[in-house]
Amino acid sequence: MIKAELFRSCEGMLTGFHITGHSGMGEYGEDVLCAFVSSAAYMAANTITDVICADAYAVADDGDMILTVTEKDIPECQMILEGLRLHLEETEKQYPDNLKVILTEV
Repeated sequence: MIKAELFRSCEGMLTGFHITGHSGMGEYGEDVLCAFVSSAAYMAANTITDVICADAYAVADDGDMILTVTEKDIPECQMILEGLRLHLEETEKQYPDNLKVILTEV
């Protein structure tokens, strides 16, 4: 199962995410849900770090990605992270046995 944990501050701002695991829907390299989630996560992380150039920590390894936005009050980062949250939650509705989205207050 893919676990997508998004972090929200006590002020209500999304501060990052940790996505880990594999959906188990297909062979490695042929799993469309894993590819879908990875693509969405990479797009969010790359937009925040390389397009907006926000101060953020990002690391990815096989089946594991972490993004933490360390620069606060950047509306564009909030929009991207909220978009990712909505995207993943809607996908979770279609694949509840393969994807779990968790919101964690930090």
